[in-house]
Amino acid sequence: MDDEQQQAGRRDQQDQRDEQEQQNQREQLGHGPLAGFTVGVTAARRADELGALLQRRGAAVLHAPALRIVPLADDSELLAATKGIIDQAPDVAVATTAIGFRGWVEAADGWGLGEQLLERLRGVELLARGPKVKGAVRAAGLTETWAPAGESMAEVLDRLLEEGVAGRRIAVQLHGEPLPGFVEALRAGGAEVVPVPVYRWMPPEDIGPVDRLLDAAVSRGVDAITFTSAPAAASLLSRAEERGLLPELLTAFGHDVLPACVGPVTALPLQARGVDTVQPERFRLGPLVQLLCQELPGRARALPIAGHRVEIRGHAVLVDADLKPVPPAGMSLLRALSRRPGWVVSRQELLRALPGAGQDEHAVETAMARLRTALGAPKLIQTVVKRGYRLALDPAADAKYADA
Repeated sequence: MDDEQQQAGRRDQQDQRDEQEQQNQREQLGHGPLAGFTVGVTAARRADELGALLQRRGAAVLHAPALRIVPLADDSELLAATKGIIDQAPDVAVATTAIGFRGWVEAADGWGLGEQLLERLRGVELLARGPKVKGAVRAAGLTETWAPAGESMAEVLDRLLEEGVAGRRIAVQLHGEPLPGFVEALRAGGAEVVPVPVYRWMPPEDIGPVDRLLDAAVSRGVDAITFTSAPAAASLLSRAEERGLLPELLTAFGHDVLPACVGPVTALPLQARGVDTVQPERFRLGPLVQLLCQELPGRARALPIAGHRVEIRGHAVLVDADLKPVPPAGMSLLRALSRRPGWVVSRQELLRALPGAGQDEHAVETAMARLRTALGAPKLIQTVVKRGYRLALDPAADAKYADA
């Protein structure tokens, strides 16, 4: 048994070395870590930046802004809140986003109230959530009193509650949503909270891209969907429910489509539906993309077939180190074959796997021919006469997948 364990350990080490070698080869050939994967982007702002980061690493990007940001420069609520703060200074002001704080100051300038607002804020305890917010605060000529190390509103809330909020007047710059739990906790502690709604999240003017993303998710046409705000996550779930696709979307998130959130607050609407998400340690776009670069290749199916290493990605296949784009119908067939590697899969079963193929098994033959052409190695898939097709799994791997 010890000898067998040692042999198994050596095989595992060799597998790891082979995997690293394949990764090095892909990098040398210019394949980014996300090559062959499709990632959905739901962001309304900074979507171009996130999309560029993903594309630079090889991903295909499907952009579907789930919301749009509506500035409130002419909104009566923001004007009333600004005048109220000028008339009666708060004890504490909380700046939550850089874009929101800048928008507030710019709106006040437009009303001729900019200097009065800044003068009021100079005399209060000013809390800034994170370095970007600090930058916006300082650009306005102010200095923050404190900023949390973890850049989270939970830390801001903890600090305020530890200081004691009873009888204190606290202005909170909102960032598109009413910060559920934060404002309520302050009020429960006895604070007077002055919400400052600088901009709002609204449904997108064109719902078409969102519907296309939902269709792609339930049909497994995307490998991951990124979320950079809780309202965007809630909006996508709401639209799926309106279309009767929510159960299918939740199933996709549970198995084949990776939901990636920029942070824990963003993940809350998904977690409320029982969806497990991945999040970077630092709540930034760069770390979010780095996380996808780790997660998606690790989820791809890699098989030893006909003397080649075949890695099945979202819309492409790595045959050894060569990236092969594959049409959607071909990917559907390949995924069906890979669920039981080496086993014969009937034409009827493969027909069911084809999107919108109908009842004609000739569609399987046509899609299979195109798949073999795309892979560039026809012997990867064997035809079993009168039975169907199978992946030509290498003999050494047969035992491993015999009970798959």
